[in-house]
Amino acid sequence: MVEPDHSFPDSANLAYVEAMYNDYLDDPTSVDASWHQLFSQWGMNTGRRVGTSLKPRGLFDVGGAPATNGHATTNGHAHTNGKAPTPSQHPAAGDASSLQHRVDMLVRNYRVRGHIAAHLNPLAASTEVPDELQPGYYGFTEADYDRPFSFTSTVPGDKVRTLRDIIDQMTHTYCGSVAAQFMHIDDLEVRQWLQRRMESTENTVKLTRKEQIRILTRLTDAVIFEEFIQRKFIGAKSFSLEGGESLIPLLDLAFEKAGEQGTKEIVIGMAHRGRLNVLANILGKSPQRIFREFEDADPMLHIGGGDVKYHMGYSGDWRTRGGKNIHLSLCFNPSHLEYVGPVALGRLRAKQDRAQAPTRGEVGLGLLIHGDAAFAGEGVVQETLNLSQLEGYHTGGTVHVIVNNQIGFTTAPRDSRSMRYCTDIGKMLQVPIFHVNGEDPEAVAQVVQLAMEFRFEFKRDVIIDMYCYRRRGHNEGDEPSYTQPKMYKQIDQRQTVRLAYLERLKQLGGVSDDDAKRIATRRTELLEKELTAARSDDFKQPTAKPKGLWQGYTGGLEKDAHDPDLGVDLVSLKEMLHKQTQLPEDFNLHPKLKRLLRLKNEIVDGKRPLDWAAAESLAFASLCVQGHRVRISGQDSQRGTFSHRHAVLHDVKDDGTTYTPLQHLSEDQAPIDIINSPLSEAGVLGFDYGYSLDYPCGLTIWEAQFGDFVNCAQVIIDQFISSAEDKWKRLSGIVMLLPHGMEGQGPEHSSARLERFLNQCAEDNIQVAEPSTPAQMFRLLRRQVVRKWRKPLIVMTPKSLLRNPRCVSAWEDLAPGTDDKPNVYQRVIGDPDVGPDKAKKLLLCSGKIYYDLIARREKLERDDVAILRLEQYYPFPVTELTAALEPYGDDMVVHWVQEEPRNMGAWQFLKGGYGHELLHRWHMERITRPPSASPATGSKAAHAVEQEEILQEAFKL
Repeated sequence: MVEPDHSFPDSANLAYVEAMYNDYLDDPTSVDASWHQLFSQWGMNTGRRVGTSLKPRGLFDVGGAPATNGHATTNGHAHTNGKAPTPSQHPAAGDASSLQHRVDMLVRNYRVRGHIAAHLNPLAASTEVPDELQPGYYGFTEADYDRPFSFTSTVPGDKVRTLRDIIDQMTHTYCGSVAAQFMHIDDLEVRQWLQRRMESTENTVKLTRKEQIRILTRLTDAVIFEEFIQRKFIGAKSFSLEGGESLIPLLDLAFEKAGEQGTKEIVIGMAHRGRLNVLANILGKSPQRIFREFEDADPMLHIGGGDVKYHMGYSGDWRTRGGKNIHLSLCFNPSHLEYVGPVALGRLRAKQDRAQAPTRGEVGLGLLIHGDAAFAGEGVVQETLNLSQLEGYHTGGTVHVIVNNQIGFTTAPRDSRSMRYCTDIGKMLQVPIFHVNGEDPEAVAQVVQLAMEFRFEFKRDVIIDMYCYRRRGHNEGDEPSYTQPKMYKQIDQRQTVRLAYLERLKQLGGVSDDDAKRIATRRTELLEKELTAARSDDFKQPTAKPKGLWQGYTGGLEKDAHDPDLGVDLVSLKEMLHKQTQLPEDFNLHPKLKRLLRLKNEIVDGKRPLDWAAAESLAFASLCVQGHRVRISGQDSQRGTFSHRHAVLHDVKDDGTTYTPLQHLSEDQAPIDIINSPLSEAGVLGFDYGYSLDYPCGLTIWEAQFGDFVNCAQVIIDQFISSAEDKWKRLSGIVMLLPHGMEGQGPEHSSARLERFLNQCAEDNIQVAEPSTPAQMFRLLRRQVVRKWRKPLIVMTPKSLLRNPRCVSAWEDLAPGTDDKPNVYQRVIGDPDVGPDKAKKLLLCSGKIYYDLIARREKLERDDVAILRLEQYYPFPVTELTAALEPYGDDMVVHWVQEEPRNMGAWQFLKGGYGHELLHRWHMERITRPPSASPATGSKAAHAVEQEEILQEAFKL
């Protein structure tokens, strides 16, 4: 056996040796005898120890004796007065190289652990100093403080410094009002970049007097605004920023830096805390409009709709001191806090795609403002962070700002997270986390500058954790001292951050109380003027007409929307499908997929009818060729969960090489992005919904792996998709493709929970459809873009029908119609085979069960049963359904047939609208599965029995 080298290991072996050493600490007998001998020579005690006085030791924590509780200080930093290790503990204690190594380890531990000793909390002094930051831990005494040592090469300046100077610099850099966590980043270049930026400045920024006055002015704006609202609207909820006013200069500094970096667009997502302050002092929303909302003087404008003032979005323009213009967009948001994050980033990605920037992040910036409890507690935060470096969702790095109030409603941090910091989830990314004391505005300025530079340099996310507090309760009517009496007694005694910063500037000279008073008076006078205007009878409510990208698009009721012809020239369509079979000569296609290309060519030649995959791909292709961008994302969207799409082909001999035929249809076509998403519903659907908000002329699709899984994104559906027009006057054309149908695959792989969508239908807010033929799918997807009426579209898409030989269409079904009969999406399809003269029974259904009913009708030779299809559930097609039923007479009983249990599917929706009198004319009965708590059985055999019962009931006279 080779004896181990007992010198300290180099970096290449560090991970291995440290793992071995950790095993030794847990159990000395678990390592080889030679390693046991080495570790025991270092004089380390074994066993994991937990607590403040006994802590786990690291490999390079070479001090043998535990640090004592006595401390000496140099420039205020704590050091141990404990007894230094003896020569027997450190055989090389007097050796210069050993001492230098200990200094290097001390420096490294400042970078790793210095954040623990930093003064971050305005409400508490920092008392915790890790052993690893105490010189005595490494065997140093006061006698060593003036000894010269070499400093690490990544730091500019003198390469030889005294231990005292080294400690002072590390303390100022990592243990002041700014703390950094960055040593978890694997990339050495990134870590060294951060070290240079921080250690060369000791994490401080030198501000000019003009810049200091600007910060003071911004703090004044923030404080005066909140105080004004509290005085003028007593008891009204505003979710004030009081205690966290440094957010306003933080945003001011961030946007100024963004302007220097060439940013043209900034999309902001934030919850309600401080939102009104940001709207007034950053976005430029007129205070009189905000005050008018407080007055609530126009109730008739909001009957049955609208939202509270601190949820509203806004757009404005920011002009930097350098004369650069930046467009700001603050996203509307629900009370579900963090769910606005992926929506904001989806909007930003759409803006970047439209701008065709060479790299992500150069044109647009995403800035998300979080609460501490929400950042740690909401799972959508992890989903959003995970999107950051994925090609289909990358935006060039997001700046995350946590307004750390150190409380969540009434819940203390000890009860709301299992980690030291609310930001620890951010370590899943290779990005720095900066903590900063929010009562030190200049420290905030340093962190903002550093964060913006990092994001611009590396195009990655960056996290700023600004420690502050919430001066009032969760809202202005809440009493926080019920649950945090000690905390709020302390808060009540604190002056505002503005006054504290003013005192600092007065000490530096150049700013007087009179200067500060003039700034405050000017702001107060402006707000008084705005309030007078808000309360005036002459106040004019601004209109909410679509503008910018949304000019020409409409919402409202479907009856006011024009149905355009959706057909496309057949020669062009056949050429598009043929091009999807042409691959580069050097591309090695999977042998089984060669048959797929052959079948497509047979469709082109008319030897086979159009199947679902061909019609769907032609909808995408025709839109792209006509200049409409297409974006499809979902967990298996490239191939299709049920292997029908194969839109992105993989070279079998060159792993990683792909080819997307839909991207090679014509030289001037619009782009198409077909993206395999991460295993996420809420985050990805939120992102794609946000994308649709800023790309109205394109087709934006989110596809569920199985329709049942959509319930993981229910918040996005409830709070954004189904209600945004009513709450915020915002339109969207997002499409949700949800595989749906009872196939005997169990409860979680059957139903897309159609009933949940139908229960949310009102005021023509969304479209819910279940097309039953390939041509209908072609028309439906094209209608979503070609028609200027913009509403979210929820599509119940098939599974078994993808390969059902009866579920096909003819080429003529895709061709342009005539003036008298345009080719439009058929909301209702009648029965071409059984007319009113033959029918003794009438079945009305949707989707897959139509084909089961047709097959049973043929088997029974029952040409007296008519089968009609409802292809659009909502907006409910009253005119079309009436026209389809009228020929059968008012005495005909309509039997609604569905596969779903009686309490699910569309039955309750139909019954809720009409009772048992469909359209108030036709008596309606139902044929369904029995009511059930679960959507479907898990037994294939049981499913067959249930399905048979439905079919027997359907054809019973």
